[in-house]
Amino acid sequence: MTFGPRIERIEPQFAAANGYVHIYPAGVVIEPRHLRVTIGGQEAVIKAAGPKRIIAQLPEAFAGEPECMVESGVDITPPFGHSFANAKAEGLHNVGNPAVDPATGAIYAMRSGGRGMQLTNTLYRLEPDGYLDELPVQVMNPSGLAFGPDGKLYVTNRALGELYVIDNDLEATRISSGLGIATGIAFDKDGLIYVGDRSGTIFRSEPGGIPEQFAMIEPSVAAFHLAFGPDDRLYVTAPGLASRDAIYSVDEQGRVETFLRAFGRPQGLAFDRDGNIYLAANHQGRQGIFRVSPAKEVDWIASAHAPVGLCFTAKGEMVIATHHELYSFDASIFGTLV
Repeated sequence: MTFGPRIERIEPQFAAANGYVHIYPAGVVIEPRHLRVTIGGQEAVIKAAGPKRIIAQLPEAFAGEPECMVESGVDITPPFGHSFANAKAEGLHNVGNPAVDPATGAIYAMRSGGRGMQLTNTLYRLEPDGYLDELPVQVMNPSGLAFGPDGKLYVTNRALGELYVIDNDLEATRISSGLGIATGIAFDKDGLIYVGDRSGTIFRSEPGGIPEQFAMIEPSVAAFHLAFGPDDRLYVTAPGLASRDAIYSVDEQGRVETFLRAFGRPQGLAFDRDGNIYLAANHQGRQGIFRVSPAKEVDWIASAHAPVGLCFTAKGEMVIATHHELYSFDASIFGTLV
């Protein structure tokens, strides 16, 4: 048994730079005026502290080992290793999930910009070796990314209500229009594509076909985020201004049910192979990625500042998108890839 000043655990299991963590020390006399927390060799900002728990904000970046130490007066804990991560990519403007290429493992992200803003580069590819490429294609205000059963990347343009397919990362071809404020994208088991118009409509079509209204959901102030579950139902988040927004479940006939109403600003979501939902949201004063079991049990999995989405790679990595960064964790979570 270990005695003396120590850290017993840190929650959540994964934490991105600038996110918040709960540190549980033992054998430490907390002296607020002499309390110091370091993460990765950099000083963290202490938000609250008591005899059994410290809430701290990670530094924006750190160069040292992913370890935490607590100092309080004469009490100093040994370094405590944890899954902390610096950004893998910066300078982005993500508004939804990143997407993983099932063939290469590359991660695709966006720099969406304000509505109607024409930026020089809007789509990016993060290679497995960590190199960030700018795609030489133009899609204004990309808001949804998803790979189809054909292995191609599909992208929505929310400014013009359009859907594009990207061929070989070189050419963007418009295949649908009239999609309102087009945001999230998902494919069902039959290869039909679903696009969320944040004004309240979810459209369905064959790729390149004429979109038809599939379902109606309460409008969102930000975006519709879509993902199919293992039960073949479409799950949707539509962040609003309430502290308890819903995750919706839509059956094959377009009938909408509330699956769970528990999160503030629920955004991008994804499923693992066991049927758990992972989503970017706020919940009970915490922010980051939450796991919702089929029994609707909620666990805080990862901390991140301003998270908007996530995806899983074939290697079990969890990639988190915040407004301006991408973070990656070796989480051993295997999602449902196309």
